[in-house]
Amino acid sequence: MRVLVGLGTCGVAAGAGATYAALLARTAAWGGRCTVEKTGCIGMCFREPLVELRDDDGTRWQYGQMTPDRVERLLDEHVGNGVPIEEWLVWSSDGRGQEKAFLDRQHRIVLRNCGVIDPEKIEHYLEAGGYEALKGVLGRNDPEGLINQIVESGLRGRGGAGFLTGMKWRFTRLAPGRQKYVICNADEGDPGAFMDRSVLESDPHAVLEGMAIAGHAIGATRGYIYVRAEYPLAIERLNIAIAQAEERGLLGDDVFGTGFEFHVKLKEGAGAFVCGEETALIASIEGRRGMPRVRPPFPAVKGLWESPTNINNVETFANVPWIVANGAQAFNRLGTTNSKGTKVFAMAGKIRRGGLVEVPMGISIREIVNDVCGGIKENRKFKAVQMGGPSGGCIPAELENTVIDYESINKTGAIMGSGGLVVLDETTCMVDVARFFLDFTQRESCGKCTFCRVGTKRMLEILTRITEGKGREGDIEKLENLASLVRNNSLCGLGQTAPNPVLTTLKYFRAEYEAHISNRKCPAHQCQALLTYSINEKCNGCTACGRVCPAKAISGDKRQAHVIDHSKCIRCDECFRTCRFDAITRM
Repeated sequence: MRVLVGLGTCGVAAGAGATYAALLARTAAWGGRCTVEKTGCIGMCFREPLVELRDDDGTRWQYGQMTPDRVERLLDEHVGNGVPIEEWLVWSSDGRGQEKAFLDRQHRIVLRNCGVIDPEKIEHYLEAGGYEALKGVLGRNDPEGLINQIVESGLRGRGGAGFLTGMKWRFTRLAPGRQKYVICNADEGDPGAFMDRSVLESDPHAVLEGMAIAGHAIGATRGYIYVRAEYPLAIERLNIAIAQAEERGLLGDDVFGTGFEFHVKLKEGAGAFVCGEETALIASIEGRRGMPRVRPPFPAVKGLWESPTNINNVETFANVPWIVANGAQAFNRLGTTNSKGTKVFAMAGKIRRGGLVEVPMGISIREIVNDVCGGIKENRKFKAVQMGGPSGGCIPAELENTVIDYESINKTGAIMGSGGLVVLDETTCMVDVARFFLDFTQRESCGKCTFCRVGTKRMLEILTRITEGKGREGDIEKLENLASLVRNNSLCGLGQTAPNPVLTTLKYFRAEYEAHISNRKCPAHQCQALLTYSINEKCNGCTACGRVCPAKAISGDKRQAHVIDHSKCIRCDECFRTCRFDAITRM
């Protein structure tokens, strides 16, 4: 029996390293009865640390919250006696497990090897059919036919814009130039996004193989992976994978002995969000400050070191070997008319099951939130989803039947983006959500163009004023006017999309803005400056609230109802957080 421990970043952060060590120590004396192995992100981040047991016949069992103190019982009862522990079981291949629904609606193409293979062992990737797609395209030596296959599949770039991947490859192939480049954009900077990181940590060879296939298609001999320095585990495993592939002749000077040359280098980014923009990313690789430039010319014509360059993101490249191996039609059959295949989402926010999911295009927002992710925590009311990160927007609950495809999401005012999906409930202030994302964008602006540099700052000032209870009549109109100017006059996508969170919240939650400004109230009871605290009839005089109040605004005798002096209250929220009897009302 094989024992696999999820050692992606999410697992490591949850303590999976200690679980892995405990398993190694406990099984050392078993004389090979089972092996303990590493794997990447299994996907159920909400249940980390995760351990999978895999029998020789292929039966699989996944256990959640596997802390070191549970190791002995797991090994004794399941491995030793063959009896699964039902109360710890989250999923099994025979249809059992508490979180079975999390995987029922998923269709894994990009995540096909995540949580299945050891990402540090190329043998595992090869056993799963890895590099066979590359071997096949090199054997056929038909770059134009390969590009046609990618076009026919309908694969669109998963980095946000959704441009047809095959057409992008064709433009680069046809562009004149002796040296051409392939770049993998792994500069995943959206708050709440971890899709690319998880794929790089869990299945790095899939990305390398996809890049090499793209290199053959466009006539490139050099590839770069631009990855965030904040992803140390991804970088470590990519370096291991590149070295392993070069050692076996799967990358390098003579790939598969065909004469095809393809080398891959890593470039660590310094954390600038703007470097996710293609031209800023290229500037950073070249050693210059990461700032966008005017397009055209586009990178396909004049990119890295002024040579034709194809840029796709991690998820896009990870799809490519599967499409080549299984055929364009196998991919094309999934999804909607214009959005084919699957989409990986990093699910976060107020949901019961957060983690990494891959679902067919065409699934609705409601199905993802309720069926896959188990609905809203604490039985609260679903309010909205935020899609596309700082460049995206908020889609309200009344549009929950909107299907996930590029066109449908764009119609709401949001964008698909790279795949961050944050679920919001009734306790979320939508004005503050807009302020949060605009604050991020404003900080990350490179400052090159005035409308982005100054316009976002002025918008942020207005939003901050509103959330602090200092909103003025006319602020909404000012926000709309500034948003239009920033969107229409900024140089790159960062500035052009920065107003989206503001515009979508104004479109769907305008009443919240008006309540903040006109009534000096936050309907979600989240903006501290607009809150009023009172003590209700549930107060039993325990005095806990009075003891933690830094302003001494709460008074009352022991075992008697207390009162709050609003002239002294500084709205620190300490009393609300301390009260164990729901006696503090926050309005």
